[in-house]
Amino acid sequence: MERTTVAIDLAKTVFQVAVSHRPGKTTETRRVRRRQLPVLMAQYPCSVVVMEACGSSSFWGRKFQSMGHEVRLLPPSQVKPYVRRNKTDSADAKALLEAHRNEAIRPVPVKSIGQQTLAALHRFRAGWMAERTARINGLRGVLRELGVVIPVGAPRVVPAVMVLVEDAESEVPDGLRHTLWEVCREIRDLERRIKEVERQLEALGKQFPAHARLRTIPGVGLLTATALLAFVGDARRFTTGRHLASYLGLTPNEHSSGLTRHLGGISKRGDRYLRMLLVHGARSVLF
Repeated sequence: MERTTVAIDLAKTVFQVAVSHRPGKTTETRRVRRRQLPVLMAQYPCSVVVMEACGSSSFWGRKFQSMGHEVRLLPPSQVKPYVRRNKTDSADAKALLEAHRNEAIRPVPVKSIGQQTLAALHRFRAGWMAERTARINGLRGVLRELGVVIPVGAPRVVPAVMVLVEDAESEVPDGLRHTLWEVCREIRDLERRIKEVERQLEALGKQFPAHARLRTIPGVGLLTATALLAFVGDARRFTTGRHLASYLGLTPNEHSSGLTRHLGGISKRGDRYLRMLLVHGARSVLF
């Protein structure tokens, strides 16, 4: 007997639900509000719940798993070809049902609370790092216009600027000293936040059994190890290392036909942040 398949097009407040009791046939469709969705799903027997892997999919996935349902999250890029003609919520839900029938589409695992916590910490750290870099570049640019060159290296910027601000005989205009001092204080505050996040990553990473093993790989440190745990999870879901590399966008693009095979640059289809960490780790080992 075929299990009931429930496809849900996730949204903020109104969700589109499509139900199929046998492959290729949509039995019913309905729109429900956020508070009604758990009540509706509790009425179905143990079913297969199909959703796109998006921002809130892991939250709903864990909730539906606790109800006894089997949850399958499909990559949005591989569901899109199944949307016929105009894009609507109903068409998106039906496309999920059709994409689910394709065994070549590999589902994305539901992330745990721990994984999502690690991912959130990485996002905040990356944002603060970008903000710190912008502030440092701003200081360098302003002082260069005044004929003052700051030594190379981010850790040297704030001490050098503070010396210039405190030196009454420096070339820094008096009307700019207070603002430069505020920017230096902002940079130091960002560095404090970054270090605190790294301490949290260290503590949370130890809760994952694979963390210690990942740290033994040359070029893999705290950031890369915890990012792999957050964004990839259990690497054993990939049958080969090449499948993992393809998931990360590290395999070459291919445009082949007949006896002609052409390989281009890496596809860059995976997570950009994680790929950047892996490339930097490889460079640290090679050079």
